[in-house]
Amino acid sequence: MNPMREYILGMTRRQLFGRAVNGVGTLALASLLDGATSKSVAHPALDGFPNFAPKAKRVIYLHQSGAPSQLDLFDPKPTLEDQFNKDLPDSIRQGQRLTGMTSGQKRFPVAPSKYKFARHGPADAWFSELIPNIASIAGDITVIRSMYTEAINHDPAITFIQTGSQIAGRPCMGSWVSYGLGSECQDLPAFVVMISRGSGRPFDQPLYDRLWGNGFLPSKYQGVKFRSDGDPVLYLSNPAGVNDKVRRSMLDDISKLNEINLKEYGDPEISARIAQYEMAYRMQASVPELTDLSKEPESTFAMYGEDARRQGSYAANCVLARRMAERGVRFIQLYHMGWDHHESVPKQLPPQCKDTDQASAALIKDLKQRGMLDDTLVIWGGEFGRTVYCQGTLTRESYGRDHHPRCYSMWVAGGGFKAGGSYGETDDFSYNITENPLHVHDLNATIMHCLGVEHTKLTYRYQGRDFRLTDVHGSVVKSILRG
Repeated sequence: MNPMREYILGMTRRQLFGRAVNGVGTLALASLLDGATSKSVAHPALDGFPNFAPKAKRVIYLHQSGAPSQLDLFDPKPTLEDQFNKDLPDSIRQGQRLTGMTSGQKRFPVAPSKYKFARHGPADAWFSELIPNIASIAGDITVIRSMYTEAINHDPAITFIQTGSQIAGRPCMGSWVSYGLGSECQDLPAFVVMISRGSGRPFDQPLYDRLWGNGFLPSKYQGVKFRSDGDPVLYLSNPAGVNDKVRRSMLDDISKLNEINLKEYGDPEISARIAQYEMAYRMQASVPELTDLSKEPESTFAMYGEDARRQGSYAANCVLARRMAERGVRFIQLYHMGWDHHESVPKQLPPQCKDTDQASAALIKDLKQRGMLDDTLVIWGGEFGRTVYCQGTLTRESYGRDHHPRCYSMWVAGGGFKAGGSYGETDDFSYNITENPLHVHDLNATIMHCLGVEHTKLTYRYQGRDFRLTDVHGSVVKSILRG
């Protein structure tokens, strides 16, 4: 056996090429180790990015997990009152596939919304009585009523809108943004995730960490999850008996060992590990200050609601999102669970709206009064919509709604999008799109455009192919953007 040949054969392709850039890796390592006193960012943008002047510097993505009912919130259909309990016409359904929850139903009775709608804002956009605070910012947001997706079940649908693929394993949007545009902040991650549990259906669809994962991108681009109770980030606090000096010494020794491995193997994941250790050290000081809301003025809690005082609530996470945006976090993702209302919509939807209505509107108002809304893109919405036909027993006071991918509603604010009004139209059953369809890939391409990124150029070669967030699809919808 030839030891040298065995060593070469045992090297991965990544390690082989990595050895050729040891000089660059060592310089990067030195920069990282000097980071405690440096004003440089944790990692810079790729060369050439942004591709053009961006309208948005950062994104706050308010994902409403489980799929809010567009029929009960944003897309009123008053003529459905005359269709109550009548079968959905075959001409409307057009043979659409069904989920396992309703495929066995003998009928698909129409269930009109029981909630009142009114027009708000300069463009007279429609909003439900369940979301009066969001209605109050009608002039600052645009409601997209013509979203659609191919996915009909939760996990592939959330995976799709976040990563551009229904199959797990691709990088999420936050990772792509962090990879392409880098970090604006030395002491906090470029990409942070927070999760809150809704009141409408507390034990709802689960969320998996891969939704904010880096996929095949280097691991330093994955989202950092802030927890809803206890320490915001696990293992960030020093163990008992370990002070800051000991921690610093330990990290320096670990860095030296990692430097040896980096020189030996050239694996970029080693550089990522070094960077993450250093970030964790800096976060020991920055995260406690960031997450301490006790210094927020009373006007903050009057604006966001008393629930903002409760750690882990959606309202508290919205306040934290604003604080992160102020400190340069590039991509802030909030997941709020509890929107999967297959039964008893009138029982489950109102508390869910109460969780989110005031705080969502307050976030927009807060950013606007601080002069940050123009360069902060805020996105609100779920993975698909809900059906006009009832799942389960239908009465005048109660109804359930199944998954509906053909049309649903989201709203956007700031960051280059037009303010006020609505985009897209659906038919009289909120079942099919009749004007300006907007696919998930189109939305993601448009979001990247607002960030100054040509979505076809932000790619990563993996297993012999160039991948991107929008896969091989997506067009920027300029008619929804400010000139």
